[in-house]
Amino acid sequence: MNIARRALGLLAATPFLPSAASAQAAFPTRSVRMVVPYPPGGATDVIARMIGEKLTTQWGQPVVIENRAGAGATIGAEVVARAEPDGYTLFETTSAHTISKSLYRSLSYDPIRDFTAITLTAIIPLVLVVSKRVPATDLASFVAWGKAQPQGVTFGTTGNGTAQHLTAALFKLKAGVNSEVVPYRGDAPLNTDLLAGLIDASFSTLSAVLPYIKSGEMKAIALAHSRRMDAIANVPTFADSGMADFEAATWFGTFAPAGLPNALREKIARDIGTIVAEPAFTQRLVEMGSDVTNYPPARFDQFIAAETARWAEAVRVSGATVN
Repeated sequence: MNIARRALGLLAATPFLPSAASAQAAFPTRSVRMVVPYPPGGATDVIARMIGEKLTTQWGQPVVIENRAGAGATIGAEVVARAEPDGYTLFETTSAHTISKSLYRSLSYDPIRDFTAITLTAIIPLVLVVSKRVPATDLASFVAWGKAQPQGVTFGTTGNGTAQHLTAALFKLKAGVNSEVVPYRGDAPLNTDLLAGLIDASFSTLSAVLPYIKSGEMKAIALAHSRRMDAIANVPTFADSGMADFEAATWFGTFAPAGLPNALREKIARDIGTIVAEPAFTQRLVEMGSDVTNYPPARFDQFIAAETARWAEAVRVSGATVN
């Protein structure tokens, strides 16, 4: 009896320790940081801030955007890979994350193994755009014109190993068009030279060139996506134009460090999914040229696996590498 009483006394004196499930249900109890591996003002930063603002209201805790730009999004990724998997560090990134798996000879982290995929918000496909001085009006006439150019076609890209660069390399192989890649330090200088006719073409994210397509300052030849987009409904896909299985896009998804408890992963995905499904939020993404996906974790895992394989092949074909 004395032993039983002492045991009961110890239990009574022991402070209550919340279970993992109850702790996750209460999440968050303090501010959350969302790391963006790009400078302020770009599409990734804009989408992160849109989500962060809504989560702040929903969670009753600040979601602070932390821009860690540089090195092809790997600086921000490394910060997240080293963080605690407690939900208080999130990562809003793009297709560069899956490209880096094959592109970089040496990384201090593994882009797949060291992260938990939470939700894919949207995909913005690449679109083949050409200068107004290029006489082509569709894919067939562009390929024919390109093959007739003694010096080949100049393709502007936003840098070595980017989705734009790798897609141009795949197109060169598939279409048999001789081309020269001209790297730029971002969309703005690339667009300036394309508008001026200093380069012939580019595989650009739809959001970056949509205003120029709508104004007629650039000609959209074909969309590298599985279906047409409402924003440019008259522009055919590559498949529509006779080139099957030619798809490329940048995308916007949320990750956390590896080891995030599954219940917390599902909660964050649901909360972001609720935000993205709001009609006004969805409409804003559509206006940016997005295909709104709002994938749950399991489907995002499948998407990441497919993207990693797709870009590994593109890196191999292009010969691109970063030390």
